[in-house]
Amino acid sequence: MKLPRTPSFRLDQRIALVIGASSGIGQASAASLAQAGAHVICAARGVARLEETVAAIVEAGGSAEAVELDMADVEETKRVVASCQRLDILVNSAGLARHGPAMESTEDDFDAVSRVNWKGAHFAACAAAAKMIETGAGGSIITISSQMGHVGGIDRSIYSASKHALEGMTKSMAIEWGKHNIRVNTLCPTFVRTPLTEGTFANPERVAWIQEKIRLGRFGEVEDIMGAVVFLASDASGMITGSSIMIDGGWTAG
Repeated sequence: MKLPRTPSFRLDQRIALVIGASSGIGQASAASLAQAGAHVICAARGVARLEETVAAIVEAGGSAEAVELDMADVEETKRVVASCQRLDILVNSAGLARHGPAMESTEDDFDAVSRVNWKGAHFAACAAAAKMIETGAGGSIITISSQMGHVGGIDRSIYSASKHALEGMTKSMAIEWGKHNIRVNTLCPTFVRTPLTEGTFANPERVAWIQEKIRLGRFGEVEDIMGAVVFLASDASGMITGSSIMIDGGWTAG
């Protein structure tokens, strides 16, 4: 009897673009894809940190290059994606947060968060899909969303709204692009220790709130995201599209 074999988690010969790769979850995502064999195009605004990330990946035996990119500039994003020889994987980890009471939010807060978290993500995914369709090989589009795309949170009306938008966007894109063998999914982490969450972890009241909600009893680390990124990028997740993987320690379980 011939037993079925687990599809490979390896990404050899594949090209991945990681947006927001200079730090935090984006940097960890780039590292995980390179460790699985992909050539990783690392994109972000912070060029110095970006080059440090690429140097560390190469030193560890991976393959990577750096590209400066501001996600808020849609035309720049389109140019960067179009310049890729081929694109098999997009991981969009760029994000912006402006937390505060809903009634104290400004139009500038709303526009700034929406421009990166939703608008930028939308057009980056569209550009990636166009490149994947052009080459005819399909691909995987992964957006780093948040548990806040499924629940609400204290002082997070704008941020949560932007992440809820990502979840609806992902489902619609999965329906449209499935015929091209393009899979579109989100990863939804809980609070992970990164530069983006420093302000939250500095607030004792917020820390207590987080500790109460996470059933596993600890905060997230970037390493908790890495395996899921490789999974969604690889053939091991070949029948998964239009879905969200919760990496929230049980927060949304109730």
